[in-house]
Amino acid sequence: MTIRRSTLRLLAAGLLAASLPWQAAQAAPADQAGFEFAVLGHSFKDGPDNAPLKKAIAETSAFNAAFVVATGIKAASESCSDKLYSQRKDLLDASGPPLIVSLSASDWAYCRNSRGRVNAIERLNRLRDVYFADDQSLGQRKLTLSRLSSTAKFRSYAENAHWEYGGVLFATVNLPANNNHFLPEAGRNSEFEDRLVANRSWLQRLFAMAQRKKLDGIVLFSDGEVGVLDEDDNSLLPSFSSKQDGFAGPRKQIRTLAKKFSGKVLLVDTHSDNEAEGKESRNRKAAAKVGAPKISWKGNLGHVSIDNDWSAIAVRPGKTPLFEVRQRAARPSAQARARASTLRR
Repeated sequence: MTIRRSTLRLLAAGLLAASLPWQAAQAAPADQAGFEFAVLGHSFKDGPDNAPLKKAIAETSAFNAAFVVATGIKAASESCSDKLYSQRKDLLDASGPPLIVSLSASDWAYCRNSRGRVNAIERLNRLRDVYFADDQSLGQRKLTLSRLSSTAKFRSYAENAHWEYGGVLFATVNLPANNNHFLPEAGRNSEFEDRLVANRSWLQRLFAMAQRKKLDGIVLFSDGEVGVLDEDDNSLLPSFSSKQDGFAGPRKQIRTLAKKFSGKVLLVDTHSDNEAEGKESRNRKAAAKVGAPKISWKGNLGHVSIDNDWSAIAVRPGKTPLFEVRQRAARPSAQARARASTLRR
């Protein structure tokens, strides 16, 4: 039996597409139609209740986001045990889309051992082992990530990861909301100071990469709000300040790098207890709680705080604004709802 060449070409194309389903999905955002990603707000403010997180994971899976970023894994009041870390990882891994964890202060900075002594650094290292042991995201579908730990000098900082999607560079930065975990007691800030150096190198690398590749934008995920849109308060000399601002270094660096970057820069954080935030930050968060989160802009710098539900953010190549928080009024398809129902079980 003779088979036409055109038929053979169609068969070969079909087999190739079937063998590379996720690679094809990753290439899709290059289209001018853009894409949407989801951010899980910190769902643990009321203590150990998995229901809000399960619901959010089910909904973002039904929504079929390009990927999901989870802003933390536990409440400050919950145990910092290996068992809880492992249980939450299994829950997050059930996400349909790729899921990336961005650590919060409540995951490690407030942890104490059975004797009541602070063991934040030990718990942070344990989280790195549990959640960031390789270069893959969580979720049923995977994204390959690049971690700061791939650099020998900063091999401990696996929680800082970046990935490129649809002409935008996305990255997590470990900036906990408790004033960047700056400790006022003398001689106890080695963790803060070392991480400051690592984050400085990380941010420099991210902006250099995005500029070199001429990407449309950069999205940075953190726990604490750095305050890039706030007006600096110069009314008092630093020596008279009652509290050192643990975000001063990252804030200044991001502002400086953003001025030299030709694209848009969006900072995404959560409604956490940032002790050093200014009046403008508090006003924005209060306004955001009234309705859906909104992105505030100053020049090419944008900021949005996500509450303890989840939000979808659209990336719209060639349009203004490039990033936009989407309303979630549209109901998912019957097929998507069926997938979400299976995930809840």
